[in-house]
Amino acid sequence: MPEFDLVVRGGTVVTAADVVRCDVGVRAERVAAFGERLAGGAREIDAGGLLVFPGGVDSHVHVEQRGNASGPGTDTFLSATTSAACGGTTSILCFARQVKGETVRESVVDYHRRAKASVIDYGFHLTVTDATDTVLAEELPQLIRDGHRSLKFFMTTERSHLDDTSILKVLALARAEGAFVAVHAESFAATEWLTRRLLESGHSEVKYNACAKPITIEREAIQRVISYAELLDVPLQIFHVSGAEAAAEIERAQRRGLKVFGETCPQYLVFTAADLDRPVEEAVRYVFGPPARTRADHEALWGHLRRGVLNVVSSDHAPHAYGDPGGKLAGARKRGFATTPHGVPGLETRLPLLFSEGVAKGRIDLNTFVSLVAANPAKLFGLYPKKGTLAVGSDADLVVWDPKREVRIGNAGLHHRVDYTPYEGMTVTGWPVVTVSRGEVIYENGRALGREGRGRWLPRGPYDAIRPRGRFPIPFDPVAGRIVGG
Repeated sequence: MPEFDLVVRGGTVVTAADVVRCDVGVRAERVAAFGERLAGGAREIDAGGLLVFPGGVDSHVHVEQRGNASGPGTDTFLSATTSAACGGTTSILCFARQVKGETVRESVVDYHRRAKASVIDYGFHLTVTDATDTVLAEELPQLIRDGHRSLKFFMTTERSHLDDTSILKVLALARAEGAFVAVHAESFAATEWLTRRLLESGHSEVKYNACAKPITIEREAIQRVISYAELLDVPLQIFHVSGAEAAAEIERAQRRGLKVFGETCPQYLVFTAADLDRPVEEAVRYVFGPPARTRADHEALWGHLRRGVLNVVSSDHAPHAYGDPGGKLAGARKRGFATTPHGVPGLETRLPLLFSEGVAKGRIDLNTFVSLVAANPAKLFGLYPKKGTLAVGSDADLVVWDPKREVRIGNAGLHHRVDYTPYEGMTVTGWPVVTVSRGEVIYENGRALGREGRGRWLPRGPYDAIRPRGRFPIPFDPVAGRIVGG
C-alpha cells in the first residue's frame, strides 16, 4: 500500500520564507512530509523543473453579491471557484453583503446556501451597510463568534456607505468582539459632489470616472479612517490601494506603530487612467473603483509591495457582464461614467499577472510573491498555517507552476462566466500546471477537474494578527468606557 495519497516529485518548493528543491508527500488531505526520494504515492506528479507554491488565498472576491445596482454578477459560486482553481487559487474570502433595510443574518444564511456549490474552500467577510442598533448589539457579535471573523464597510456609494458615526460604532464593535476590519476608503460626499458637477457641466464620458474619484479623496478617506482606528485601537486593512499618495498614508500610520495593512490588485499595476480615454465600447472594460492612476503610481506601488507597506495582492473579482442589459456597456449608455458598473473580473488571472509583472520582470522575488498571494492574506484573515503555506500539517493546497510558460490571455480560455476580461491580449510569463486542494487535483493542464460542492466553509476564531495594541491616544478607553493609564 502506498505510504502517501499524493507525492509531488522533484519540484522547487517556495514558501514565504524558503526555496527548497524536494518532494512533497500528502496524506489525509494534509502535507505529511518533505524530503528527497520520498516513498511512493497512490498518485504522483512530476514537478521536475517547475515551482511548487502554496495554493493562492484571494481575500477580496465578489460572488453572487446581493444589493448591487447592476445585479449580482454573472459568476456563480461554482463558476467563480472553478475559475479560481484554474488560476492557482485554492481559498477565497468573499462578501456576505447586507442589503440596506435587511439584517446581516439574512445575507449570511443566503450566502452559505449559495456557497455550497464551491469547488474550493471559502469564507465570508460581513459587509455592513446599515449599522442599526440590532445589527450592532445582537447580530454581529453572534456571527463573529460563529466564525465570521472579519467585517467590511464602505466609505462611498449611495447604496453602501456608512456615515462617520456608524463607522465609529462598527470599529468599536470590532474591537469589543475581536473582529478584523477591512475598508473601501473613498469619500462619499466628495465623489457625489464631483459627479454632480461633472454631469451638470456636460462631462459624462467614461474617461471622467477618474475625475470623479481622484486619489485626493481616496487619500483623505484613508487618513480619516486610520485616525478613527487609532482612536479606538482597532487593526485595519485598506482595500485596493490605487496609488502613491494613498499608500503613503498607510506607511505613515505604520511608522507610528499602528496595525494598519494595505492591499492592492493587479489592475492597479497594469492599467492607467488613460485606458478610460477610449471609445465607450472599450473604455467600460477598465471602470473600477478607485480608478487606475498613472505609470508613476505603478512604480510607487511596486516599491510599497517590496517594503511590505502593501502586503496583499487580491483580485477584487467583480463579475459584471459587459454586454448584458444590466452590464457595463448598457450602464455607460445611460448616464456615462455615473451609471457604469464598477469592477473587473480577475480571479483566474491574479497569480499569472503578478508573477509575470513582478517575478518575471525582476520587481519582486519568489518569496515576496508567495507572501502577497497566499501567506499574508491567510495570516491577516485567520487562516494561517492551515492555508497560505506548505508545512507539515497544513492543508495540502498547492500549485505546480511553470515559470517559463508564456500565455496570451484571452477570455475564451478562462473559466469564469463573464463575457470579457480587461486583460484580453496580454501575454504573461508563468502559468499553473496543476492545482491541488486538500490533496485532490482540481486543475491539470488546462482542464478543470474540481467537483461541485467539494469546497468547505472556513470558520475563523480569534488570532494574534488582529489583537489590538492595547494603547489609546487619550487616557480613556472609548470602547470599554473607562479611564486608562491613570
